[in-house]
Amino acid sequence: MIIEYLKLEIMNIRDLLQQRILIIDGAMGTMIQQYKLQEKDYRGDRFKDWHCDVKGNNDLLSITQPQIIQAIHKKYLEAGADIIETNTFSSTVIAQADYEMQSLAYELNVAAAKCARQAINEFNLEHQTSNIEPRFVAGAIGPLNKTLSLSPDVNNPGYRAVTFDQVVAAYYEQVKGLVDGGVDILLIETIFDTLNAKAAIYAIKKYFRENPAANKKEIMISGTITDASGRTLSGQTLEAFYTSVIHAKPLSIGLNCALGAKEMRPHIEELSQIASCYVSAYPNAGLPNAMGEYDEQPGDTAHYLEEWAKEGFVNIVGGCCGTTPEHIKHIAEHVKKLKPRKLPVIEKELVC
Repeated sequence: MIIEYLKLEIMNIRDLLQQRILIIDGAMGTMIQQYKLQEKDYRGDRFKDWHCDVKGNNDLLSITQPQIIQAIHKKYLEAGADIIETNTFSSTVIAQADYEMQSLAYELNVAAAKCARQAINEFNLEHQTSNIEPRFVAGAIGPLNKTLSLSPDVNNPGYRAVTFDQVVAAYYEQVKGLVDGGVDILLIETIFDTLNAKAAIYAIKKYFRENPAANKKEIMISGTITDASGRTLSGQTLEAFYTSVIHAKPLSIGLNCALGAKEMRPHIEELSQIASCYVSAYPNAGLPNAMGEYDEQPGDTAHYLEEWAKEGFVNIVGGCCGTTPEHIKHIAEHVKKLKPRKLPVIEKELVC
């Protein structure tokens, strides 16, 4: 009975996006760091005898410390997030090889998706109203720790540490786990190598073909401009990146990570002018200081994103590295009365 109530959705995400700017959550890693977890905390009882260190494998916490992950999700929901991301940034066989936990990839994705869904269920129960709006779970699909476009060996530029087929297989397994765990959206994020992203898109489309019921899942895509050059790490301009992935027909294309809001602004403005889909943006809390920490205050981040919203640049906003529920709360408050960016009218050219 409870589950049936909690699955109630008044409108889908596209309906909501026509009405207002939606809020995506902030950093998961930043929040996990606040718990100051040790090796034994990461291991839990199940992995207490694991043969190598696992501290730092944040995705593993969805299995060993699910109450922590759920608590973080709930804090972002309390702050006003409409979309929460699963704790699966590195939940692929390729990324989990760092901890020799490749066999856990599928399970990690299912567990993380269930943590996010449970957080929404509990939040809804605690805030029962007659007109509750739906919250959405976005399955976070990270960029991998290996790239298809760049060689890890400076002396052998033609070498690749992984093949396209291997990346597709890794992403396919992740997609299956996320869908089986109950996500609403598949979010390919922090893209610095577009070829990796294209492998993720291929894996998603392949999964959709083989599992038609999953076709209702939305796709979100978010790239990363790495510096003032306005290019991704693999060398593409923003427009080239957009052109390379729009065939996926995503719900949104946007930018996240690497830059603070101040530095990201011109790129979001450019993207808003060329994108035929919705535009998302979730920047870092400024640029890192000498200690690798983020100092930008919630009010400052919110001020930047409010300006973007007033200019009509965005449809979905939130935070990445260094942001907390307090940042998301301020962002939500600053944009709640502002109109979302309107989708452009696309004219089809007749070919004689």
